[in-house]
Amino acid sequence: MFFSFLCIGILVIIHTVTAAEFQTHYCDLNISSPINNNTLYYSNLIQVLDSLASDTSISDNQFLHTSTGSIPPDIAYGLYLCRADVLPNDCRNCLLKAREDMNNNTCPFSKAAVFWSDNCMLRYSNFSMVSTMNSSTYIPECNKVNISNLDQEQNNFWQHAKNLMDRLANRASADQKKMFAHDVSSYNETQLIYGYVQCTPDLSGSDCSKCLQASIDRLREYCYGREGARVLAASCNVRYEIYKFLQFSDKPGKKRSSSKLTITVVAIVVFLVVCVAICYFFIVKKWCRPITNSDLKKETGSNIDESEMITEQSLQFELRTIEEATNNFSIENRIGEGGFGVVYKGILPSGLEIAVKRLSNGSAQGSLEFKNEVVLLAKLQHRNLVRLLGFCLHVGEKILIYEYVANHSLDFFLFDPTKQANLDWSTRYKIIRGIARGMLYLHEDSRLRIIHRDLKTSNILLDDEMNPKISDFGMARIICGSQTRAMTNRIVGTYGYMSPEYAMHGHFSVKSDVFSLGVLVLEIISGKKNTCVFQPGYTDLLCHAWNTWKNGEPFKILDSYLVDSISENEALRCINIALLCVQEDDELRPSMASVVLMLNSSSIPLLVPRKSSFCFSEKNQIDTIRAVGDT
Repeated sequence: MFFSFLCIGILVIIHTVTAAEFQTHYCDLNISSPINNNTLYYSNLIQVLDSLASDTSISDNQFLHTSTGSIPPDIAYGLYLCRADVLPNDCRNCLLKAREDMNNNTCPFSKAAVFWSDNCMLRYSNFSMVSTMNSSTYIPECNKVNISNLDQEQNNFWQHAKNLMDRLANRASADQKKMFAHDVSSYNETQLIYGYVQCTPDLSGSDCSKCLQASIDRLREYCYGREGARVLAASCNVRYEIYKFLQFSDKPGKKRSSSKLTITVVAIVVFLVVCVAICYFFIVKKWCRPITNSDLKKETGSNIDESEMITEQSLQFELRTIEEATNNFSIENRIGEGGFGVVYKGILPSGLEIAVKRLSNGSAQGSLEFKNEVVLLAKLQHRNLVRLLGFCLHVGEKILIYEYVANHSLDFFLFDPTKQANLDWSTRYKIIRGIARGMLYLHEDSRLRIIHRDLKTSNILLDDEMNPKISDFGMARIICGSQTRAMTNRIVGTYGYMSPEYAMHGHFSVKSDVFSLGVLVLEIISGKKNTCVFQPGYTDLLCHAWNTWKNGEPFKILDSYLVDSISENEALRCINIALLCVQEDDELRPSMASVVLMLNSSSIPLLVPRKSSFCFSEKNQIDTIRAVGDT
């Protein structure tokens, strides 16, 4: 019974949220001289939009304005305003989507435009907008449902909504620092009205008040009697709903006198507490606890508690079955060898082909990574991740059973002069995008937030259609909840792919994986390993790529086999994205979601990468790694 109510409650919440999600825009076509992609103004505009959507700009700002250029009319001005309750990451994702839409023929002939959505507003023009109130550029949006079919009830509801919005407008315009206000008011014994108003913080108090009052008047003009409504103007926005659409805690302006309302509120609170308790049990207790214990054991070096693995009985194979499948681990069935043991090809009695990773007994780390990988992969399903079929625990044996991937690993083709020709540009580009999608799943879309920590060419397997599958999760770490970074005293991974902050200080995060992806992309398009020496003065692939980019010759790093199949636009974007990923400051690196977006859309302008100071000489790099090992 409880779960029935739980499901109904979740469906109601989902319906309520999705009903309010929207995006819209306004293109100012009255400005003379329509925009042209070859003009200086367009170039300046791209730089403005890039600056506004950068990680460093959004982290500490709800509102920001900037400009690029020095001579009118080629100066481009831009600003953004995010809703006050929106987190920085959600703000940036909103701005990235707005920027993509603006460059996707949303306003192809306009030198000025405004984009609005639930979380943000992005605006640009060829004239300064700062400290200038604009309430004439606006778009209304009304809930499709009337509060009632009776005129008297509609008028009563509107009066309550109007009173709430007027109070909020007075509070927002009086608060020169925040310039926004929100509250909730009771309409009757069972109904609440939630309100929110906001001005761009560059306005004076009087201009903010004028903008808000004009917008509130339009609520009645366009949306009288509706359950919810909003008016989005260029300098302010107002909104009311009969459901909670903000992430703020409610702080009603006056006490609820109705006992019925009190009971309703208490019931909602109890329901939410129960939901949170259930989520805590399933997420923290069931998912995070095994890895937390394993992580502790990693740091102390204690032995694995194999009894914890017996709970995964549906995945467990008998040793005899694996021996028969691999012809008793014969040398003819050996297909590879990794850091933790040998990999064999096998065939189950059902005819299914499998890959069997047999951990070496001499590996002190192997048993720990074994448990970690099984627990992780048992919960992950994605087309770009290798699929774990099962495992085997026996005296002296720890074995992992995977789906068989026909075309070996990426390095098998990429670094072999006789096999590189099999990887034309379309194949390499498909591999790059597939790896990025798989990593996005690990970082954001799976039930667990996972940092791989050992992303490299030998851990990318290729199926019979050359689709990439990320493998080897023995070093991966689960990060629970909203956490995005952690640290360790035990540095593991592969030199050449490790980010500087991880190799030097043990700090790892999702941005560490982004760094590794950047190295991978450069290796894929160049056909060279990161540690290769190309010519005097260039000690590794990253420095070589940066210097060719800086000198305006980025295509010099491309594999010679790509000459006949290359798409120059795609290749240039890949080089740009890779250099963004390997920037030394992890805060400047894009998120994996941004990487996927940039790879999949040629219309999104790219930021200019910054030069990193990790282009040391080869001797200094070796000395640095040795120093890390000594600690």
